[in-house]
Amino acid sequence: MTDHGLLAERLFRQGYNCSQSVLLAFSDITGLDDAMAARLASSFGGGLGRMREVCGTVSAAAMILGLTKGYSDPSDVEAKKEHYKLVREFADRFKAQNGSIICRELLSSVKTTEGGDPEARSAEYYSKRPCPELCKQAARILDEMLS
Repeated sequence: MTDHGLLAERLFRQGYNCSQSVLLAFSDITGLDDAMAARLASSFGGGLGRMREVCGTVSAAAMILGLTKGYSDPSDVEAKKEHYKLVREFADRFKAQNGSIICRELLSSVKTTEGGDPEARSAEYYSKRPCPELCKQAARILDEMLS
């Protein structure tokens, strides 16, 4: 069985953003090819285009829950309620472990550069950020929810 947590962490350390790392880690479950998954999740890194809003790992989790447990009939109110309940459950579990689902709050102890340009990936970059661990945690919560 794939350890999606370790895979998500490894993908982040390879240079993918947080959202891409989590979505790509679950390609064995979602059926998305790597290029499609990377493109789909590319906008959600850094809390949506590096605006530091909802953590990209949480956005990826919502995408994965949608692909695996989502609804497609807009008139199926019960399915919609159940799906949103799953998304909230993920968010609650992530928040319980990390204190927030908001990127800027998760990175409050990290000095980041202003603006939308991504920072260069270096040993220092990885050492000061919780992001690799957040990728791993998000994937592991998803594994528990999907099993």
